[in-house]
Amino acid sequence: MPKLPEDIIDRLNQMERRLKALSTAVNTRPAVSEIRPPVQSGSVTINRPLFRIFDGYGHEIFADDIMTGGLARPWLQLLAPQPVDKSRWPSTTSASFTTIARSYNAIWQPKLRLSLHTDVSAAGVTGQIRVLVDKQPFGPTVTAGSIYDHTGLLPGDMKTKFGQIMEIEVQALATGGTVYAQPVLIYGTQT
Repeated sequence: MPKLPEDIIDRLNQMERRLKALSTAVNTRPAVSEIRPPVQSGSVTINRPLFRIFDGYGHEIFADDIMTGGLARPWLQLLAPQPVDKSRWPSTTSASFTTIARSYNAIWQPKLRLSLHTDVSAAGVTGQIRVLVDKQPFGPTVTAGSIYDHTGLLPGDMKTKFGQIMEIEVQALATGGTVYAQPVLIYGTQT
């Protein structure tokens, strides 16, 4: 075997030590995919990597909250308790479509489910209810007194609207009395 210069042998030995150290570090670090943080003496250690997931366009679609636990993103809205007395529901007596309820929500999913209870003030009163998302019709127009329940794609391009705010309007018209509409369920969903 030919004699190699001594500095090459030293360099190979150094490289071998570094590879062993790297292998040890890789195998002893906590897995990034581990969701449950370790607990020491009743307190959560914060020196862990964050758990984050991004979509193909670089949008952060999931992140954990390492300070207090739970989700950091997406933050999920919850519908506040709603009145059951229909006289306190959004209503109109207008004979043309009028916005009676409006909300603003962040866009996290490409589809939306919205359910409304609707009613009329008395027998013989007629009317219609419709929903607009960003000024565009969303779902069917329903007869007052029936349930509006629709799941559908949000208008526009999800890639560019992700994380932005959408406007949801409930519109109604009435003939011969009052028409009521009360949101009772709303959430985003996947395609």
